Amino acid sequence: MRVFNGYDVLQFAIRVEENGEAFYRETASMMVDNDVRDLFTRLAGEEINHKKTFEGMLAQLRDYQPPETYDGEYLMYLKSYIDGKAIFKDHPKIPEMAKARDREGALDFAIQREADSILYYEEMKKFAGEKHASVIDRIIAEERNHFVTLVAAKANRA
Repeated sequence: MRVFNGYDVLQFAIRVEENGEAFYRETASMMVDNDVRDLFTRLAGEEINHKKTFEGMLAQLRDYQPPETYDGEYLMYLKSYIDGKAIFKDHPKIPEMAKARDREGALDFAIQREADSILYYEEMKKFAGEKHASVIDRIIAEERNHFVTLVAAKANRA
């Protein structure tokens, strides 16, 4: 039995991107290292662009109407699920953020979160089925771009 479809995964992706954008903006504001601050500011902007990409993809699936007992119930559920389980959950409060204030710690933290995003979407593909696999693959490609950018930034100053 399939639990999630492409619509669900896109809603999750939008929420992950919203949380990722907040993470990158907040972390950038704490950075002393100008290069990392600039990188994280740029990544925050890219998260906004990813969100727009996913919203466009979602618009193509608009014929799906989730079952709701009241208007907005489904979206509220998805946001609560992502906020409680997701990759960038409560970013300022998680213990690892204490290590993320320096250049290497911030990059390591962000690299791990992007890797977690990729793994999350790979797992979600199993629930969505073949019909929506290409949509999820496009999401994964967007997240891999972030991962590669962060790894390259770390390698350039290693």
